[in-house]
Amino acid sequence: MPGKRGEMRGLRVYGEAIMTRIHAFNAPGKAPSEAVELTAVFGLLAGPNVFVWIDLEKPAPEETKAVLEDLFHFHPLSIEDCVLPSPSPKVEEYNPGPEDKFTQYLFVVAHAVNYNKRDGRFATVELNFFLGKNFLVTYHDEPLRAIGELEQRLGKEAGRAAQGADRLAHLLLDTVVEDYKPALDELSQEIGGLEQSALQEAPTREMLNRMVGLKREVRTLTRIIGPQTEVLGRLAGGAFKLIRPKMLPYFRDVHYALSHIEQMAQGYSDSLTGTLQVYLSLSSNQTGEIVKLLTMITVITTPLMMIGTWYGMNFKDMPELQWPHGYVVASGAMVVSTIGTYLYFKRKKWL
Repeated sequence: MPGKRGEMRGLRVYGEAIMTRIHAFNAPGKAPSEAVELTAVFGLLAGPNVFVWIDLEKPAPEETKAVLEDLFHFHPLSIEDCVLPSPSPKVEEYNPGPEDKFTQYLFVVAHAVNYNKRDGRFATVELNFFLGKNFLVTYHDEPLRAIGELEQRLGKEAGRAAQGADRLAHLLLDTVVEDYKPALDELSQEIGGLEQSALQEAPTREMLNRMVGLKREVRTLTRIIGPQTEVLGRLAGGAFKLIRPKMLPYFRDVHYALSHIEQMAQGYSDSLTGTLQVYLSLSSNQTGEIVKLLTMITVITTPLMMIGTWYGMNFKDMPELQWPHGYVVASGAMVVSTIGTYLYFKRKKWL
């Protein structure tokens, strides 16, 4: 099969759940071999106008070693950061020394995100990638929606990816950032429904738990987006020679989109803070009304208790035995004093 510009040339699958995908891209007239095996990557990298994309999805230790150590000879620190979880996005540039076998490359840690409305939680998947002049190596321990979307996108826009490895890295980051938007839409709907419930329904423990949970998830989102925005800012600012000048506007566009998402996330955090304050105010008012009612009941029943307690005391000469109508008079006094207390409170508009 003749090579085409930006065509995905091969796919290598190891095992059922562990996959290593190898895609090769070439300029016109410089077609790589039709079937791309891992052993053929070294020869492709040595050729002109060719670059490869190797995607490691939940790789076995031997695959990780074969690609990251044996094939590319990446720095041990970047391999360690790649294999172990990294809590925060970052970008580092590695330049080879006299004894190093690797070529200049960028190591980037990014986080893709997915929001599950059912349990109200953000699920983040770490994406590590190594960007060189003619290669892009991606590594992730879980299936990543952005990788699948990028492969579909390449099938429709293959020519754009064939412009270089930095172009492919831009498309990948652009896809990761685009995936933030559906998650934020879900979050926005959840917050809107919560705000409406807080204003229309009586405060409940379940509502408070939802607010606190959402606020915690938004805080997690902003903690991820902040450093990731900084990483994209460095990539878009021309700080690295591996990002060609003509690609900087594209990275700036992704950086702007993520900055806008960061502002939206901060707005959601402020909105949740306001909703929580409204909830606490309504809850306080509800508690005040309950205390007020209990106080009124206590005050209204005070004449009953006073007269009944006083009249029921054990005197030497018990009034109820010496006065035939004593109970009737005492009961009447209690009823009249109770009604009088109730009418006084109504006149004062305390009830």
